[in-house]
Amino acid sequence: MQATEQKTDIVLRTENVNVYYGNFLALKGVYLDVPKNKVTAFIGPSGCGKSTLLRCYNRLNDLIPIFRLEGKISYYDRDLYATEIDPVQVRRRIGMVFQRPNPFPKSIYENIAYGARINGYKGDMDELVEQSLRGAALWDEVKDKLKQDGRAISGGQQQRLCIARAIAIQPDVVLMDEPCSALDPISTLKIEELIHELKEKYTIVIVTHNMQQASRVADLTAFFNVQVTGEGGNRQGYLVECDRTEIIFQNPSQKATQEYVSGRFG
Repeated sequence: MQATEQKTDIVLRTENVNVYYGNFLALKGVYLDVPKNKVTAFIGPSGCGKSTLLRCYNRLNDLIPIFRLEGKISYYDRDLYATEIDPVQVRRRIGMVFQRPNPFPKSIYENIAYGARINGYKGDMDELVEQSLRGAALWDEVKDKLKQDGRAISGGQQQRLCIARAIAIQPDVVLMDEPCSALDPISTLKIEELIHELKEKYTIVIVTHNMQQASRVADLTAFFNVQVTGEGGNRQGYLVECDRTEIIFQNPSQKATQEYVSGRFG
């Protein structure tokens, strides 16, 4: 699935999306645009659908048998869920970094080279590995350890290795699902600095429970909330509002957003 030159600055467009797991409506009626070369943060309480929506963007939810999506998610005006779209190609264009660092049980070098190799990369692999590690601000720390197991470095380094692995396949979008939640403050700061650098080349969507982190790294912030429905107390997520980050944190249009960002939520 190739990204073509477009006049629009909108990379991902979500239109009236409902997400079901079986008969359970987990996320309701989402309209949201993700602009090019910006960082868009998803914030909100647990169970509000932040990670669910994030995983819709690269079709990881397809791996859940009872998952079903209504509405439309477009990538450069192409329907990501159209029958002719190959989910593997979607994941090549829209990469993912998970909550906990998950290096492959391979060397640092092979962690980078593996994905590129299976995606048919024909260029200079040594150069790609170096460029990817430099892009993740990790090269200087591991350039003499490339044959070492990727799981033997520190947690913060492992997460940057996973970011390097994601950008090695030259995606257009990088999704990050709470990438700093398992890291110490110093490693978190390095990841945040890296995110600022990465948006020069990539469109980034990040899920975070850390509102200070959202305020530091995001150009736009989307606040999701959850409502309890039915006799069984089902928790249904929905998007409250999305705006420039400074507006969400200083002058949001919705009372629920104001209560959440000011710590008076719940």
